[in-house]
Amino acid sequence: MIDELTDKLSSAPPSLKQDREPERLIGMRQALLEWYRINRRDLPWRRSADPYAIWVSEIMLQQTRVAVVVERYQSFLERFPTLVALALASEEDVLAQWSGLGYYRRARMLHKAAQFVAKHHHGNLPARAEELRTLPGIGAYTGAAIASIAFGEPVAVVDGNVERVLCRIEGWEHGKSMGGSVLRRNIEELAGQLVDPEHPGDFNQAVMELGATVCLPRNPQCLTCPVKAECKTRGEHKTAPRAKMLSREVAYALAIRHGRRLGNANREVLLEQRPAELTVMPGMWELPSLKDAVVPDGDLRMTVRHAIMQVNYYVRIRTVFEEDAPELTVAGGERRWVLLAEVDQLPLTGLARKVLRRSHLLSGGTGTSIARGRGAEVV
Repeated sequence: MIDELTDKLSSAPPSLKQDREPERLIGMRQALLEWYRINRRDLPWRRSADPYAIWVSEIMLQQTRVAVVVERYQSFLERFPTLVALALASEEDVLAQWSGLGYYRRARMLHKAAQFVAKHHHGNLPARAEELRTLPGIGAYTGAAIASIAFGEPVAVVDGNVERVLCRIEGWEHGKSMGGSVLRRNIEELAGQLVDPEHPGDFNQAVMELGATVCLPRNPQCLTCPVKAECKTRGEHKTAPRAKMLSREVAYALAIRHGRRLGNANREVLLEQRPAELTVMPGMWELPSLKDAVVPDGDLRMTVRHAIMQVNYYVRIRTVFEEDAPELTVAGGERRWVLLAEVDQLPLTGLARKVLRRSHLLSGGTGTSIARGRGAEVV
C-alpha cells in the first residue's frame, strides 16, 4: 500500500507533494475512521446497504438540511420501496411524496433515472461512479458517494464539507490567491490520495461528518478534531464572501369552504397549479397569489418567512372567501378546490405545505374558522 501511495504522490502537484508522506496519510485515515466509528450520527440511510436507498438519500441530501431529510426519507421509501416501484409511479405522485424537500428538479431527475435503470439495467443501479454519472441528476459528487458507500469503489467524494476540511488541513484559502480551478484540482487530488481503499464508503462519510459536526464554517470545534495535529489552520480560514440574499414581499390567499356534504371531513382548500412552462417548480400546487402584497390587518391570517435559493420571501397570508377569490387574486394556472383530506396526495410547494401545517389543516389538524354568512368558512 505504501508503494502505491508513493507512486501517487510522485505524480501529484507540487503543492500536494510537500510534507505529505505515506505514513501521514495512513495515520490520518485511521484517525478519521476511528473517530467516525465512535461519533457518527445514527441516520436512517446509514442502516441500509441497499444501493437504491442510499441513492435516494444522497439525492435528498443535496442542498437540504439533514433534519428535513430524516423526516421525509422514511415516508418516501415506504411509498416507493424499490427502484422499480419508483419507476412505475406517476410524476405527480413522486412530487407529492417529495413535497417539503424543495428543489423539485431533483425528484423529477430521480424519477427519470429510475425509469431508465428499470428499462435498460433490469432495475439494478450501475456499480461504478463513471457509469452512475450517465444517469439523470447524478453528477460527480453523487456518483462517487453512491459508488463508494453502496458498492465499495475507492473513489473520493468532494462536497462543501470535504472542501472545507481539506482546505483547513492544508491551509488553503478559498480566494483569488490560489485561483478557483487550481484550488479545486488540488482538493480533488488530495481527496483521491486520502480515501481509504479498503473502506472508501466509511471514509468518505467520515470526512463529510467531520465537516458537518466539527469542522464547521463558523466556530469550528478544533479541540475535538481527530486530525487537529495535521491541520495548518486550526480555526476559521478566509473564504470567498457568500452571495447576498435578496428579499421579496409576497402575499397569498388562504380560502377554505365546505364541500357538498356538511362536516369538517369535507372541507376544501383552493389551490392553483403552477404552469408547466415555468422554470421554477412547474406543475406544483400552491395557494393563489394575491394582487396586492399589502394585507389589511383584519384579513391577515399569518406572516411567514420562506427562503428559496438566494431569495428570502416575506409572505403574508390573507383570509379570502370563495366569492372574493377571482377579484383579489392573480389569474394563473389551473385552480381546484381540493379536499383537505386529499391535499397530501398533491405535489405541494414547500410554502403551501408550511402555511397549511401552521394553520393546522394538514395531518388531521383543525383550523380556526371565521363565519361570514355566505356559505364559506375561512381559516
